This record gives sequence, C-alpha cells and structure tokens, in this order.
Amino acid sequence: MKLFNTLARKKEEIEPIKDNEIGMYTCGPTVYYYPHIGNMATYIREDLLKRVLEHDGLKVKHVMNFTDVGHLVSDEDVGEDKLRKEAEKEKKTMKEIAEFYGGEFLKYMSLLNNIKPNVTCKASDHIEEIIELTKKLEGNGFLYVIPDGVYFNTSKFKNYGELIPSTFEKLNANLKAGARVERPEGLKNITDFAVWRFARKGEKEMVWDSPWGRGFPGWHIECSAMSMKYLGETFDIHCGGIDHIPIHHTNEIAQSEAATGKKFVNTWVHFSFININGGKMAKSLRNIYTVQDLIDKGFDPLDFRFFVLTGHYRQGLNFTFEALENAKTTLNKIYGFIENLKNFKEEGFDKNFAEKISELKNEFFEAVNDDLNTPTAIAKMHEIIKEANKKHLSKKDAEFILNTLLDFDSVLGLNFSTHSEKKELSKEVEKLVDEREKFRKSKNFKEADRIRNTLKNEYHVIIEDSSTGLKWRFEK
Repeated sequence: MKLFNTLARKKEEIEPIKDNEIGMYTCGPTVYYYPHIGNMATYIREDLLKRVLEHDGLKVKHVMNFTDVGHLVSDEDVGEDKLRKEAEKEKKTMKEIAEFYGGEFLKYMSLLNNIKPNVTCKASDHIEEIIELTKKLEGNGFLYVIPDGVYFNTSKFKNYGELIPSTFEKLNANLKAGARVERPEGLKNITDFAVWRFARKGEKEMVWDSPWGRGFPGWHIECSAMSMKYLGETFDIHCGGIDHIPIHHTNEIAQSEAATGKKFVNTWVHFSFININGGKMAKSLRNIYTVQDLIDKGFDPLDFRFFVLTGHYRQGLNFTFEALENAKTTLNKIYGFIENLKNFKEEGFDKNFAEKISELKNEFFEAVNDDLNTPTAIAKMHEIIKEANKKHLSKKDAEFILNTLLDFDSVLGLNFSTHSEKKELSKEVEKLVDEREKFRKSKNFKEADRIRNTLKNEYHVIIEDSSTGLKWRFEK
C-alpha cells in the first residue's frame, strides 16, 4: 500500500516496523458533545484504511484516545474549557458528561459500521503515564514553569514545524503578526504549549496532584503518552483531520521526540474536511448534523458512509442532502443488484466473463491500495455491475460476481452480505407483482404504474424491468 505521508509530502510505500503488523493511532473525540457528521467522516476514512491494511494481510493494532479531561480548546490551545463548561451547563459531573457523550460516539461508530479500535483509552486513566512523560521532558531541559502551568519551550526543538511545513522562526513571526488572543503571563514563545495546567480556584473535578502542582494535562501530551504506551516510542501510522497538522500533531511530534530522542511516527495521514452547502461545518455556526439527524430524515447511516467513500480523503467533499439522496439511490441499486444475484438458476460458467471481472477486481484493489483511491475503486465496482447487466448470467456467473462484491465490501464496509440475504415476498405481494406484470404485457401502463407505486409505498418493494426479465428488491 502507498499512502500520502504529510511529513514527507509525497506518497510512500508502507513498510511495517514489525513483520506483518501495523501500529496505528487515531485521534479520538473530546467527549463534551455529540460528534457531527464531519467528525464521523474522518473516522469512516480511518476505518477504511484499517480495513485495506487488514485485507492486505497485515495485523493492525488500532489505538484511539478519548479526551475526557478538561483542557483549553481552540486553534491556539487557549480559550474555554468546553468539557467543564458543558458539565456546568447540564448540571452534571465532568465524568458523567464524558461517559454519556463517549457512549454516543461509540453508538455512531457502530451505526456507521466502523470496526471498534483494538484499544480505546481515556486520558483520565493515564495520568501516571502523562506525568512520567512530562518528567522526561523536564529532565531533558525542554520545560519551564509560569503561573498558568508547565510549558514546552518550542525554541529548543530543532525541527519544530516540520510537519506543516514551516520553521520555529516563521511560525512565531506569523502568529505574532496575526495574534487575536492574550497570551499567558511569562510565555517565552508564541508557539510554546502547556503540558500541565494548574488548577484554577474552585476546580476540584478532573484535577490531580503532580510534582509541579495540582492540575490537569494539556491536550497534546495525552496523545503522546497513550500512543507510546500502547504502540511504542516509534510506530507506523498516525491519523487525524487536517486541522490537527499545524498545532496538535506538530506539538505531539515535538514533545514525543524531545522525550525519547527517536522518530515518533513514520507515516502521518490527514483527512480533508467535509463542508456543508459549500461552507464550513461547525457547532459554533449552528449548521452541524449528527448521524441521528440523518436517520430522522429517513437515511440509513450507511448512505452517509457510501457518500463519504465516493470522495477522495485528501480532497474536500461538499455535503448536501441532495448529494446524500443521490448516494442513497445508488447504494440501494447496488443492494438490489446483489439481491438479484441470488435469483439466477441456469447452469454453466463463462470463463472469459470471469476473467474480465477478475481484471476489474484487481483494478479495484490497486485503487484502494494507491492512497485509498475510493472514487476509482467504486467506479470499477460499477463497471462490474454494468458488465453483469449486459449478460444473461448463469448461477455460477452470479455467484462469482457476488463473491467479488463481498470481497470489495471487506474494505468498503457497506454490509453487502446482510443486504444480499434472500428475502421472500409474501403471497399478497406476489399476487400484486403478477397482476402488475399482466398489465405491463397488455400495455396497460397506467395500471402497471399504479401497482408499482403501491408496492413501493405500502410494501417497500421496488420493481425493475430489465432485458433479462422482471427484478424486485426490498427498499431499505
């Protein structure tokens, strides 16, 4: 497999540190609110990456963190403590808020058919590891203390900003020119960041004792501590949204490599944003949708998964309900095609046809292994369906195609196997189908269309006329 490595700024072959094993860390949610579909698109793409690696025969150890401690969240890592603020708003403890929204996140992951990570780790359960990592940084001379907390001195890390790419000098000059917020008293460099913040007056929950004073960890340090605990000081792949490049992941690299003296991650994979109606999607703009919102509007979560997979992960994807409806329609046609593959009964097997399908299958997997090129891969799948619809299939031909599509689904995660299960029509519906066929053959298209609409609206059965005869499928 080749992936675009943000650090190298080019596509590179994935070469596991351990034989046939990949260590992969993905930045998880800050559990203070429902994740929106822009967030979930990133997790769909990370799931795709994991599935492709596993299809290639690699064992993937996937670690994802849950940020369930208070920290200051914004572009500059200063601002309001959103988790603590939400707890105050809902009159609950921070732990209750984190557990509830963490549960909602896992529910959405399941609805979208994302494979659960091998390790899900909470920041609050790893304070000891965070403190030990902070001690290493202190011992190596990278930290200083100001009234606000313990900070990392970015001027002392030689390659600071390499991921962006930029330099310490350029970043500080640009941030100074565009400064919009007040910096903590005693901050040496604008790019310096907190690894431990001191508890403010009255803060009692989610604060811990440390050698530097009572408080809580900064945002970046938790990911370094937990990823290295479960995957080692150097591991294969680190994923996240493109918004994590300039600050969060840049700071992870700095503190991790400053502590160990080793390369932190071999391959950095970043996913582009999902926009909505051509603009940014954000809670502050009040234009976000959750997976549950899509369900309430009549969509299956897998409709959204398919929509996400139709775009390339490094290119922007614009969400509209019209686009989602188109994805739903296309996916339903694929499900219908798969269901109809069970209806063929004639004997025989066309080797030339099978070779053509095998060639397209190889091109599908070449595409997903070429930097997760799902648009091309999905186009190859449509070609197979098109070729099949032009041919009078035997039972073995149909089984060959079905097995090919199920292999595709091992990486797409669209539940083709569930939707391809044979379903029987009730006698009442069979009678309507027969009546409709009689009307169609007698060219009474008005009555034929009336029954077709009845079947769809009342029984959720879709009737399709094709060159090989009448086909039916259940609407989702």
